[in-house]
Amino acid sequence: MKDTTQVITATELKENLGKYIDYVSEDNEVVVTKNGKKTIRITPYISEIERYFVVKERALDYQYGGKKVSYEEFLNISEQSNLRMEYINGEIVLLASPNPFHQDISGNLYVLLRNFFRESKCRVYYAPFDVHFHKIGLDTPDVMQPDLFVACDFEGNLNEKGRYMGTPSLCIEILSTSTRSKDMVDKLNTFMLSGINEFWIVDPKNLTIMIYTFEDFNLKDHSTYRQEEVLVSQAFPGLEIAVSEIFAR
Repeated sequence: MKDTTQVITATELKENLGKYIDYVSEDNEVVVTKNGKKTIRITPYISEIERYFVVKERALDYQYGGKKVSYEEFLNISEQSNLRMEYINGEIVLLASPNPFHQDISGNLYVLLRNFFRESKCRVYYAPFDVHFHKIGLDTPDVMQPDLFVACDFEGNLNEKGRYMGTPSLCIEILSTSTRSKDMVDKLNTFMLSGINEFWIVDPKNLTIMIYTFEDFNLKDHSTYRQEEVLVSQAFPGLEIAVSEIFAR
């Protein structure tokens, strides 16, 4: 955060450029006026990751003040950044890069699912891909990047910017240490309340897959499959996959 803001004229800047560069480099800012009007703000350079944490800090300030970062603000921030981020319950969440085993699992699932849905209208996608989840009873959606998802309503659900605005039928998250609680609580709740049919949580540490099936925005069934078993989808009849194939390296 800035310590001090100094307002100067354009003439002062021209005559003392080095002085004000040093001033700004000490984590201050300078506002330059011309003809009595503020025209330029000079601030210290911050990297993209530092910029994110500034936004994060402000988001927390909004939250504790009884406010939240708006959906429109998030869209504006995400469009101007190359960072992977999600918007959950009004808060920006920065996504870490996946490890090699995560990528092995994601690749295995993509191939297996694409082969199953090859002759259907459903399409399989993998992150990064923003999906806007509209929870029942709430005006503001969450924006997430599921590790994989299956969309059976892709046609007719693209907006003017080419964004997919429909509701996936299946979402899959591959757990990591940093995302475990978020994936198992926040995302489960969002997926259930947004009307998806099924949610798979893949646990690379324990080599298990939990499947949550939803109906009418409520939990219908829950099953856990282990390495030596074959998972069975209730949302898609005939979709059965040996768990060992998913965790194959």
